[in-house]
Amino acid sequence: MAREDRRVRLDAPVDPRRSLVRRPSYDPDIFGQLSERVARFIGTGRFLVYMTVVVVVWVLWNIPGGPDRARFDEYPFIFLTLVLSLQASYAAPLILLAQNRQEARDRVNLDQDRDADASARADMQFLAREVAGLRMTLGEVATRDYLRSELRSLLGDLQERREPGEWEGPATGEERPPDVGT
Repeated sequence: MAREDRRVRLDAPVDPRRSLVRRPSYDPDIFGQLSERVARFIGTGRFLVYMTVVVVVWVLWNIPGGPDRARFDEYPFIFLTLVLSLQASYAAPLILLAQNRQEARDRVNLDQDRDADASARADMQFLAREVAGLRMTLGEVATRDYLRSELRSLLGDLQERREPGEWEGPATGEERPPDVGT
């Protein structure tokens, strides 16, 4: 009877915690950070120098005619080819993973830049409307220069209408008559 309860039902989803086969789990963020570090190192001149030194030492160690030592990879260097192919087969996906993570970061930054641009544009439009409103309001207000010009024209009109012998004002240097108030 207990055996029938353990029977696998194909019409029900399997709970991953109760699965008979345990799958390894990993943190994708930590794996992505590691892949970025590896990709960053592979893209440096230091890595090229290290790889060159390893290949040169490998070839010099395994060339025929050298001193009597234990050669492990003779002339066609098949094992060296295998090692370099293995390194390339791991490097390419790690570099692509690092590029995908960088693309995701760039996309987030682009979205944030778009939002900031839209906000700045809205602020600028608001300020432009406010400045236009102020200009319209100031157009209806008498400014100091306008008042001065109007007073000068009135003074000119008054000076034209005065009768000879009347007081001409402070510009002529005469004293004010006693009947004019201060």
